[in-house]
Amino acid sequence: MLFYDSPNPAPNPRRVRIFAAEKGIELPSREISIPNREQKSEEFLAINPRGQTPALELDDGTVITESISICRYLEAQHPQPALLGTDPVEIAQIDMWVRRAEMILMAPVGAVWVHTHPFTAAIPGRNQKYGEASRPRVEEAYRFFDQSLQGREFLASDSYTIADIVLLTTMDFSAFAGCPAPEDCAALHAWHAGVSSRPSAAA
Repeated sequence: MLFYDSPNPAPNPRRVRIFAAEKGIELPSREISIPNREQKSEEFLAINPRGQTPALELDDGTVITESISICRYLEAQHPQPALLGTDPVEIAQIDMWVRRAEMILMAPVGAVWVHTHPFTAAIPGRNQKYGEASRPRVEEAYRFFDQSLQGREFLASDSYTIADIVLLTTMDFSAFAGCPAPEDCAALHAWHAGVSSRPSAAA
């Protein structure tokens, strides 16, 4: 098994690293440099035609891409601790919050990143106005999550789950992209401090 990884600030590979760290899984890995565009190399495109990390290549040559899909595979192989839920309601609740983090927050953060950040200046079709127009959507999303985390230690369950991992990595990447969470989102920042203190967050 080989995990094709990219270092911070790339949020999606980090999701898998944190997930594996929470489970005590050591993933043999190979680093793919996004700044050097190694993810677009002919060699890597043969592994993932979308030219994105992460990817997990199994011993039989099967390749799994998309961070949540890789985490689902790891959960099936290593069920404990359960990070994707243990009963139908919890599984659905966790999945709901993962989708909310991706659609409500990560989508506009991605727009700000792609269309306004200096690191992405060479991407064809950039639209600065669209990127700037996405900033209010980022703030709106953060206020939604701040309200949702009132009185809660974790986002989707009574324990730490993949939903917390997705929101944590998105929030950290958002700050790097130049659209951090508003300072007055007290519940959100308290949650972030708690999950960031877990040893896995350093992965």
